[in-house]
Amino acid sequence: MKWLLFLFILIPAIEITVLIGSSHVIGLWSTFAMIVFTGVVGVYLAKRQGFKVLREIQSKLNRGEMPGGAVLDGIFIFIGGILLVLPGYVTDIMGLIFVIPMTRALLKPFVMKWIEWKFRKNSTIIVQK
Repeated sequence: MKWLLFLFILIPAIEITVLIGSSHVIGLWSTFAMIVFTGVVGVYLAKRQGFKVLREIQSKLNRGEMPGGAVLDGIFIFIGGILLVLPGYVTDIMGLIFVIPMTRALLKPFVMKWIEWKFRKNSTIIVQK
């Protein structure tokens, strides 16, 4: 949990620094327009990818398959959508990484291994006699 508090302090500090630098380079109104533009495009991408993943989950469930990978995609898209709506370039880049299918596919194996490690680390084995 300490790392989460660290991120809540670090990321806004980085965002403010980048936004101030951007406003000095391209101007205040251009920076504002970029923030609004990336927010609108981000919502569009997240919505589009989200519905695509929902259809995939529904299709797998109808075929009797487990939709594990598609559910993880849905979680990625949800997190990416939130990051894209937040103002700032750093969160927009992170959000795009979570929303774009190609980059999601690169992240998925690492997250799956981390989830598996967490389950093994905190698992309890019950043996019945």
